[in-house]
Amino acid sequence: MDDRVEKLRKNLHDANYVADEGLATVLHLAHRLNRPLLLEGPAGVGKTALAKAVSTIREVELIRLQCYEGLDAAHALYDWDYPKQLLLTRATLSDEAGETAPDIYTDTFLIERPLLRALKTTPAPVLLIDEVDRADEEFEALLLEFLSEFQITIPERGSFRAEVPPTVILTSNRTRDLSDALRRRCLYYWVDYPDVEQEAAIIALHVADVAPTVTRQIARGVRRLRKASLLKPPGLAESIDWARAVTDLTAGELDETVSRLTLGCLLKTQEDMELVRGKGLALLWNA
Repeated sequence: MDDRVEKLRKNLHDANYVADEGLATVLHLAHRLNRPLLLEGPAGVGKTALAKAVSTIREVELIRLQCYEGLDAAHALYDWDYPKQLLLTRATLSDEAGETAPDIYTDTFLIERPLLRALKTTPAPVLLIDEVDRADEEFEALLLEFLSEFQITIPERGSFRAEVPPTVILTSNRTRDLSDALRRRCLYYWVDYPDVEQEAAIIALHVADVAPTVTRQIARGVRRLRKASLLKPPGLAESIDWARAVTDLTAGELDETVSRLTLGCLLKTQEDMELVRGKGLALLWNA
């Protein structure tokens, strides 16, 4: 392995993030090639956490754009402070000496949304465009110029380009397929649930006083739950919460009684709770 990739993995580990060789390599290449990185995978596998870890190890700001249906340029790129523009215009034109309209398209009235702020912030930040699959296809079209050129064009002002491109990480839970145009502009990596040993290592990294045997019990139990027909399979955050709960309540002893009492750390719907309890917690304890 390239020494730089191994160093990146170590730095991520120091920031409480466990990355495999493939993820660390594509992250390194995204930085070296100045390309956005698109991470796809199930909810709860650590895609958002990776952006936070990268901002930590590089000691730069994390700018997050949470995507949702109906997201548009005014909330993602930039907007104008229309009330202040109107007040200035009225005040100037009402003045007897004011014969010309003022310039209302200046930085004074420009509202920087996350994408524009990422271009203007120094040092170059980490920009997280989270759950891009939740936004409309029209929003993807707005992203294309930004992802290709690290540039935003404002008709009234011209183009803003980053002197040093931000590190851009996009995440998708694949609730819908993304356009080919967006995919072509990004490097890509599929982030899946970790295997038992890797998840045990992640739990141990976040819950220092949990017993090694318990971390493996938790990792195996959660893996079985993810293979069941649950509405909301538990992610890594739920595994860590469960480990913390078990450690707090029992000083590291995990049995069926404790599992039953702490099931709310793992499952987040009544239907899933009834399914697991109906099987007598066999999903957690039986191979």
